[in-house]
Amino acid sequence: MLAVERRKRILEKVYEEKKVIVSGLSREFNVSEETIRRDLEKLAEEGHIIKSYGGAVINERGNIDLPFNVRWKSSTLGKQKIAELIREEIQDGEHIFLDASTTAVFIAKNIKCKKHMTIITNSIENLLELSDVSGWDIISTGGLLKAGSMALIGKKAADGIECYNADKLFFSCKGLDLEKGVLEGNDEMAGIKQSMIHSAARVYLAADSSKFDKVAFSRICPLSRLDAIVTDQRPEERWMQALEEYGIQCIYPRQKPQKTD
Repeated sequence: MLAVERRKRILEKVYEEKKVIVSGLSREFNVSEETIRRDLEKLAEEGHIIKSYGGAVINERGNIDLPFNVRWKSSTLGKQKIAELIREEIQDGEHIFLDASTTAVFIAKNIKCKKHMTIITNSIENLLELSDVSGWDIISTGGLLKAGSMALIGKKAADGIECYNADKLFFSCKGLDLEKGVLEGNDEMAGIKQSMIHSAARVYLAADSSKFDKVAFSRICPLSRLDAIVTDQRPEERWMQALEEYGIQCIYPRQKPQKTD
C-alpha cells in the first residue's frame, strides 16, 4: 500500500472513531510504529489531526476540510434520517439550492421521486447523482473545483448562485453554536453558503446531532437567519428553547405511537 493511500485510510479511521492508537495502526497496516508516527505527523501538519500520547485525535477545530470520501462515511445513519425528513419538506416543481455537503448528496438520493424540480448546486457529486433524473433542470453554479471536496467555489460560483432565486435552500455546516451561530471550516465554503442563503426564500440547515455545540473557524450566519433546522434526533432542551425564541422550526424524527390491542 502506498503511503498516500495508507494516510487516507488512517484519516478515515480517525474521523470515524475520533482517536487512533499507533500500535493498533501498526498492526492493522502491517508497518512499523515509526512509519505510522510519520503518517500521523504528516496528517497533523495538514491540520486534520492532533497528535496525542501514543496516537492521535481528530482536529475538531481545524479550518482544513476533510476529503469528501472521508466525510461521506461519518454519521451516515443520521444523514439518511435527515434526508428522509427533508423529502417531506419539498414539493413538486420547486426551485432548490443544494450545497456541496455530504448530507446534500443523501438529500439528492431521497428526492428523486419528486417531479419537475429545478436543482442549483455547487456539488459535483450532486450533479452526478441527479444526472439520470428525467424531467428536472439541474444547474451547476460553475466555479473553481476545490481539491478533494467535490465542491465548486470562488467568485464564479457565487455569481452563478446569485443569478437565481430559489424557493428553498438545504445546506449543512461544520459546527453549530448557540452564541456564534452556524459555522464552517473555511471562508471559501462559508462564502458560497452565504450566497445561497441570500438567494433563497426559505433556509433549512441540515445538521446531524454531532454538529451541535461545535465551534468551527468561519461563521456562515447567525441562528436567526435560519427558518428551520432538520436533525436526526431531538436536540437538548436548551437548544429547543433557543430555537423557539428565534422562531426556527425544528424538524426531527418523532417516535410513532405504539398500537394497543
